Amino acid sequence: MPKRLRRITRYAAGIVAGAGVALVATMVATDSTAQVVAVLAAATSDPELPPPFDPQVPKDVAITWDISNLDHARVEYWIVRLQTDMRDDFAGFLERKGRYEAMITAALDERAMPRDLVYLAMIESGFKPRAYSRSRASGLWQFIRETGKRYGLDVNSAVDERNDPVKATQAALGYLSDLHERFGSWYLAAAAYNTGENRVGRIMRQTRGVERGTDEDYYAIWPHLPRETRDYVPLMIAAARISKQPEIYGFDYVKPHEPWSFEEVLVGPGTSLATLARAAGTTVEDLRILNPQIKQARTRRDEPTTVRVPLTIEPKRDAALLPDGSQEPS
Repeated sequence: MPKRLRRITRYAAGIVAGAGVALVATMVATDSTAQVVAVLAAATSDPELPPPFDPQVPKDVAITWDISNLDHARVEYWIVRLQTDMRDDFAGFLERKGRYEAMITAALDERAMPRDLVYLAMIESGFKPRAYSRSRASGLWQFIRETGKRYGLDVNSAVDERNDPVKATQAALGYLSDLHERFGSWYLAAAAYNTGENRVGRIMRQTRGVERGTDEDYYAIWPHLPRETRDYVPLMIAAARISKQPEIYGFDYVKPHEPWSFEEVLVGPGTSLATLARAAGTTVEDLRILNPQIKQARTRRDEPTTVRVPLTIEPKRDAALLPDGSQEPS
């Protein structure tokens, strides 16, 4: 049966079950111009900013946090930036958050990790699965090739699993979990995710005498971190504050994308996407949006591949797909 189109998993829209929820992707960008991280890396001086919006936070509204929500001047700075000169970019982040939040938080729940780590992905890529940075980091979680491979992401001429939202999320959470185990703090783990664990470990040893610390230690070592990393956690917290109450920060007009529904099918090596699209009753474009990890017009040639197809389309069970993309004779 490996050569045949076989349903192996089925997901319904709105179901949150581990890493098995794919979400809507209407447009996938291949550049990183909208990424906040790129803005940070390129910035040489703080621009003159218009006055911030004055959010009127209701006193009786309880907002849930499961990472520290520490105040800092740079948090306020980034709240202003996200409301003003970066407003359009951040509105896009909020829209795409609707696609991936359920999948990411389900994966976080499985590992008993803080749900608020979803905002790390937000500031890394703006929730663009094919985002690519000048440092050659790629995907929703912006893995460089070496770290991605260390956490099980295959990168070759046929696939780049850094761009697979589900697999990359599992890899990122594994990496963050390891960083938290080493440093004892989600803020320090986030800093290490951005600039490298060895650098953060060295700075902690030099300034605090030990590697493990608290979230407050992030700001204690703040002057010794690279500029991008100094702003990394404040930006994550600013993004979280706005995302948790978008209406009071002037983003009430943003309509998040709905989670996408899909199912997975197993196809033979080297299956043409055009043939698979015909068999599944969909389009090559939709297959590419659901499977941003596939780089060619076919699946990889060295092994069968699990491919996502739209759930709303019933795959043609009698369409037996061969590795060359032809149909098996009856």
